[in-house]
Amino acid sequence: MDRLLAGQATASNGSFTAVSLAVEAGVHRMALLKRHVDLKSGFHERVSIETPQVPEVEKRLRETVTKLKRTIADQKAEVDELRQQVTRLAIASAVRTQENDGQAERALVSDNVIPFPESTT
Repeated sequence: MDRLLAGQATASNGSFTAVSLAVEAGVHRMALLKRHVDLKSGFHERVSIETPQVPEVEKRLRETVTKLKRTIADQKAEVDELRQQVTRLAIASAVRTQENDGQAERALVSDNVIPFPESTT
């Protein structure tokens, strides 16, 4: 336990876990967890007191929050792009409708048809 806390692990990767403690002690992990609960508890207490660490649960939570923020930003960008596409399509539709109306008027006014004069009332 002291080697791990001092950062001088010889048999494990040096992480502050029960697995590393078991490897350093030369015992099977389950033996440490089942038979030597007092050692495991004492180790966890010393780790929490002597080494300021962020708990693993908090690390995972922060990673999840970061991923969610990235997803939200991507979705906002996608929504903005879709809104711009809708605007462009609406403008294109209006232009197309106006062109079609102009073609219909030209089709009505042919060489053999005289249009009615527009009323001024």
